Amino acid sequence: MKREKSEKLFIEAEKYIPGGVNSPVRAFKSVDMPPVFVDRGKGARIYDVDGNEYTDYICSWGPLILGHASPVYYEGIQEALAKGTTFGAPTAVEVEIAKLITEAYPSMEMVRMVSSGTEATMSALRVARGYTGRNKIIKFEGCYHGHSDGLLVKSGSGTLTFGVPTSSGVTPGTAQDTLVAVYNDLDSVKALFAQNPGEIAAVIVEPVAGNMGVVAPDINFMKGLRQITEDQGTVLIFDEVITGFRLAYGGAQAVLDIKPDMTTLGKIIGGGMPVGAFGGRRDIMETVAPLGGVYQAGTLSGNPIAMKMGLNTLTYLRDHPEVYQGLEEKAKLLEAGFRENIKKTGVKAQVVRFKGMTCLFFTDQPVDSYAAVMTSDTGAYTKYFKAMLDAGNFLPPSQFEAIFISAAHTKEDIEKTIADNYQALQQLV
Repeated sequence: MKREKSEKLFIEAEKYIPGGVNSPVRAFKSVDMPPVFVDRGKGARIYDVDGNEYTDYICSWGPLILGHASPVYYEGIQEALAKGTTFGAPTAVEVEIAKLITEAYPSMEMVRMVSSGTEATMSALRVARGYTGRNKIIKFEGCYHGHSDGLLVKSGSGTLTFGVPTSSGVTPGTAQDTLVAVYNDLDSVKALFAQNPGEIAAVIVEPVAGNMGVVAPDINFMKGLRQITEDQGTVLIFDEVITGFRLAYGGAQAVLDIKPDMTTLGKIIGGGMPVGAFGGRRDIMETVAPLGGVYQAGTLSGNPIAMKMGLNTLTYLRDHPEVYQGLEEKAKLLEAGFRENIKKTGVKAQVVRFKGMTCLFFTDQPVDSYAAVMTSDTGAYTKYFKAMLDAGNFLPPSQFEAIFISAAHTKEDIEKTIADNYQALQQLV
């Protein structure tokens, strides 16, 4: 495929935008090529500025559960736009969608709208600190919760220590209150609680890890987190920015049957628009201003256009549970096809799937932890990515991201992708 216009646009973009992109993964640096500039999308397809067509397995990193430009998203939007795009004052649609979210998530007795997933997680942690009167938090190695200062930290692989900043501009003072445990390893969590008695305000976790590829949760680990946080008076936060309304109508917590104290949600509740939310138990959320002393605000929070698109999307998902069945069936088909191709070609690779989320790792180890994820052959992924892209499959330009399927993907789309996967793997042999 020729991508001359994309390449020219990238050269121009680099003059005005850091790295030529407005979010790092879009730069395609980890797959060693200039990025593809998208012109438009429809259904399961996207089209780049050079006119190339791709089956999209990113879906804007998850929220486009109905595919691109679904009529469901846009119902009543022209009328909403005609009324105005932003007011900085309450609107009725905010109440409607808040009610819908709290009905879908029994753990969220109250919810506050924000404008991004990063803002949601940052705010939830502030609320947890305000509620408990404690300062420290626990996050997990390989789990990403946005780019606020206190979350851009990690420990060395397999170690338990105070956080070390992984971004310049993050102060050691900020990082020192973030403790890092090992995903799917409850003993690492217990050790941190033992080392910091009465000091931990919150444990924040992706209930299904989706930011180091897909790593499925061990159910005993997740139940153990719930028990330990209850015993310690610590707020358990499920970061469902990716999984919320994506895995099931009630999110990962409905699938796992675990009720956290707080939950964060992302762009799917805005039909793909820049939206986020955080919520939880009523007694916790009543600490948020103007009711309580934890301050959070946003001029565009609850934007009426985004709320209308979100209301359309969530109402449709509520009334059409078959969407989730279809997503899982297609993900299972993709998983089975990939596994068969791996077996046929002998390539060292693993497929991880949880409900409708899937990932192909180039490693011969079972992938159940951050350490296992980091054994992946990123060079092999780069070659694989390019082969799949040239065959018309738009996959994540990083080994460490999830594959997302939408309701618009057909069985024929999946079968073509499986055939392309076989050819791409053959090139690696």
